[in-house]
Amino acid sequence: MKKGWIFILIGCMIFNISAMSQKTTKEKVTKFVIHTSYGDMKGYLYNETPQHRDNFAKLVKEGFFNDLLFHRVISGFMIQGGDPNSRNAKPGIALGSGGPGYTVPAEFNNTLIHKKGALAAARQADEVNPKKASSGSQFYIVQGKTYSEGQLNGMASQMGLTYTNAQKEAYATLGGTPFLDMNYTVFGEITDGLDVIDKISAVQKGAGDRPVQDLKMTVELID
Repeated sequence: MKKGWIFILIGCMIFNISAMSQKTTKEKVTKFVIHTSYGDMKGYLYNETPQHRDNFAKLVKEGFFNDLLFHRVISGFMIQGGDPNSRNAKPGIALGSGGPGYTVPAEFNNTLIHKKGALAAARQADEVNPKKASSGSQFYIVQGKTYSEGQLNGMASQMGLTYTNAQKEAYATLGGTPFLDMNYTVFGEITDGLDVIDKISAVQKGAGDRPVQDLKMTVELID
């Protein structure tokens, strides 16, 4: 009997050690940096949205985003880029309809919100895109504004959402665009360079919210 119990205990110990090692193993994080004339924005892609993560990383590796413009900038809302038609686009040309020729299925996750610095996928409107599939390349970075708990609760009630205390704190301090939650896929975030978002948002805009002076980007993956 004693030998049997020793065997069982050793087996349990091995199982527990194995389980602990699995929990402590860090999941690989894909990090990136967006270089602009106003500074760098560094961030990472969410593993909770693998299709968007892998697609964005693939395009970055291919140099797809290099020399594209932030072609749509709205102060207090967001900055948008990723349209291949913006490369070498002449002044006054309407932008925002280009892409790589495919879409990415929506990957909504109620833990991933549109707080300031959120990296999210642009998409076509619901009437032509009922499944809310994302553009294959166009993305936006949230600037937004702050919301009180009362404002956020009212908005959440209308949208049928429930926010955690941490999410409420983020919207109250950092700010964001909560009205976009669970309607556009958030797949990453800026962790360093939030001030660059503010600088870009403040530039002079012309028709279609396009910056008067071209604002190019270069994007690369980093360790």
